[in-house]
Amino acid sequence: MDSTATPSRPIKGLALIAPFFLWGTAMVAMKGIITTTTPLFLASLRLMPAGVLVLLAASWMGRPQPKSWQAWGWVLGFAVIDGCLFQGCLAQGLVHTGAGLGSVMIDSQPLAVALLARWLFAERIGLLGWLGLTIGLLGISLLGLPDEWIWTWLGGRFPTLDGAIGQLSVQAFLTHGEWLMLLAALSMAVGTVMVPYVARHADPVVATGWHMVLGGLPLLAWSVFSETDQWQYLDWSGWMAILYSTVFGSALAYGLFFYLAAQGNLTSLSALTFLTPVFALLFSNLFLAEVLSWLQWTGVSLTLVSIYLINQRETLLQWIRQWLEPPIEPLAEPVSLDSDPSETSSLKSGR
Repeated sequence: MDSTATPSRPIKGLALIAPFFLWGTAMVAMKGIITTTTPLFLASLRLMPAGVLVLLAASWMGRPQPKSWQAWGWVLGFAVIDGCLFQGCLAQGLVHTGAGLGSVMIDSQPLAVALLARWLFAERIGLLGWLGLTIGLLGISLLGLPDEWIWTWLGGRFPTLDGAIGQLSVQAFLTHGEWLMLLAALSMAVGTVMVPYVARHADPVVATGWHMVLGGLPLLAWSVFSETDQWQYLDWSGWMAILYSTVFGSALAYGLFFYLAAQGNLTSLSALTFLTPVFALLFSNLFLAEVLSWLQWTGVSLTLVSIYLINQRETLLQWIRQWLEPPIEPLAEPVSLDSDPSETSSLKSGR
């Protein structure tokens, strides 16, 4: 029995981690070519072809299409929020944000997911879960905020809207694209919470495919009317980066994530998105020469700690209870005064 169950555990673990690895590396691929194309065109290419691939895979697996107007309504709402808004804000924000930092800002969304899941589905988070989320947000803050701001805050000074701290004011910070990344994070959080409702009326894999296709249409139309030179400066490596972002960073990653979200605990699954900035930062350093300070590396470490706390909180809680509660010694079996001790020992030994 164990021989068949054991291999499935690492495979399940890889399936859980895969979407976040693919999202992080796709962010690096997109940032590498953002100067040779336009953001809305890039966002539409990341969504629409990926959606077609997901729908083809769903058809091959025999998954049913949405059959009611209510099902199509949920799919359309899902497409607007998690497709159009999320990818549009992400691509626009990436123009003025590094791949690692952009991923960090987007992945501040697990706290919003946890709060929404607690309110809508009464999901239990627990003390260790809240501790993990708090540590994760602290890690993301160390990764995303400028080092000079952090050192200045530790010294008791705070930036004003039009004043500068070091060389960076709040106004300049907001024009760097971070607020668009936060809007993308909120869109993804709402989209994640919508998944169980969508899954009640439509197959989650099919809904994922349609939400990409329908969500990409407004982005493509907006690109046609507002952008120029969308593909004229793309070379072979640029098209390969788009292909990777589309097939692996969208089709495979989204298909896995929303399939798992429809079946598992939303808080635990969304907390794994803390892995995305870790992968994005590592690969952006490798391929884009984005360098991390030691404060940012501290943020990476805190992020990993938060992932462990959130996803192992039940196991840790059981271990803590066992450690705090000493084992109860069994009471000695009473011996009758009328019995012969030799008989008692013979009975206990089974003779």
